[in-house]
Amino acid sequence: MNNHYSFIGGQEGQWRVTRCDTVVGAPIEAVPRLNVVNTAASQLSQRGTWMLQGFTSNVRYAERHEINQLRAKQEGLSRPASTCAALIPIKKNAQWWALSQDERRAIFEAQSHHTEIGLAYLPEIARQLHHSRDLGEPFDFLTWFEFAPEHTDAFDELLVKLRTSEEWKYVEREVDIRLVKDSL
Repeated sequence: MNNHYSFIGGQEGQWRVTRCDTVVGAPIEAVPRLNVVNTAASQLSQRGTWMLQGFTSNVRYAERHEINQLRAKQEGLSRPASTCAALIPIKKNAQWWALSQDERRAIFEAQSHHTEIGLAYLPEIARQLHHSRDLGEPFDFLTWFEFAPEHTDAFDELLVKLRTSEEWKYVEREVDIRLVKDSL
């Protein structure tokens, strides 16, 4: 299974961009459409206004019992009712990366309760984290969320909780790209 994904912002794609808000740091160029492809950018002929890539990997900061809880509640992506999505690229600052793995884990979970917050919104909001830092991308993470339109307020509430946590003090760039899947 290919774990590389490319997010191509441009004139075509299965997702229509409804908003592109800069939360902190430099903006990304606004585009009308987004295409999500389960292929590394180097293997694609399609180019857009911009392209972000990442790969799925093991869960880095969670302990076994947390992983088990997430897997028990998380439903897959591409559910028919999930016609809304958000791509939220995030870059952490140098202070974050200077911390050891256990120090980051303490901020991520013990202080910020990241997994606990996320669990409260499952299964309504499906999510997938893509790692980009090791690929030399402009963002460290590409966070992808899918949900039904009636869960938009819950998704916004989830973001408020995450963005007010200790962990988010280390975010130096974040863009919130909202999307709707057009019916075919």
